[in-house]
Amino acid sequence: MSVRFPTFYLSHGGGPWPYMREEERRPFARLEASLRELPRQLPAEPEAILVVSGHWEERDFAVMAGAAPPMVYDYGGFPEELYHIRYPAAGSPRMATRVLSLLQQAKLPAHLDADRGFDHGTYSILAVTHPEARVPTFQVSLRAGYDPQLHLSLGRALAPLRDEGVLIIGSGSSYHNLRRFFGPRGRREDSVQFDAWLRETLVEAAPAERSQRLLDWERAPAAREAHPREDHLLPLHVAVGAAAQDPGRTVYREEDFLGAIALSSYRFG
Repeated sequence: MSVRFPTFYLSHGGGPWPYMREEERRPFARLEASLRELPRQLPAEPEAILVVSGHWEERDFAVMAGAAPPMVYDYGGFPEELYHIRYPAAGSPRMATRVLSLLQQAKLPAHLDADRGFDHGTYSILAVTHPEARVPTFQVSLRAGYDPQLHLSLGRALAPLRDEGVLIIGSGSSYHNLRRFFGPRGRREDSVQFDAWLRETLVEAAPAERSQRLLDWERAPAAREAHPREDHLLPLHVAVGAAAQDPGRTVYREEDFLGAIALSSYRFG
């Protein structure tokens, strides 16, 4: 394929929300509208979709390699029917092997995982962007320890895939402090401060400065209030690493997601 695909960092919302009944899905309407728009931003239908989700981490980088990935119901407190949903996309063992080769060339410890299934960081997005599930889909894990440099390096190693018809998505959340989210105060101010820093970093900064700011992300305003653990932030580092010199732009933002926080998503390239 002769076209280059953009990369994305997408806030994926909470649990299996696209599979909920319409009235329960209504608070996610602006997020859903932004995700429905995503396929129109692509140069063609992808050959494969690669998702780096904040819900999968391993000691070393792992690459989903099964031909028919199962489902991972990594949430709690939802109606029973939401533990039987399916996102029936095929995996891509061939592309998984290609990714493993790229990571080995970059000297990033990695292995294939033939048993891993899709977590909700993947299907809560793709159920909206690609509901027909006809594009082969697979995931690459985060690495435990959360080293930001390693996750930028992961993205750089994956960058050639953009010219091979692969859509790379980092799936997380621009604000992910559940304890504070459900607390009495402080969350909106924290999220707005961190969101402003994200926009300045991802949209306004030059690519070299962008990478350096992401390496030093803990110095951002309200950084640890927004991300007490960086599992939902590091997919951004992967998307930016794969973006190389390409500029970023905001593709979704609302200041009162679920009446509580600022939330945003970004495209690169």
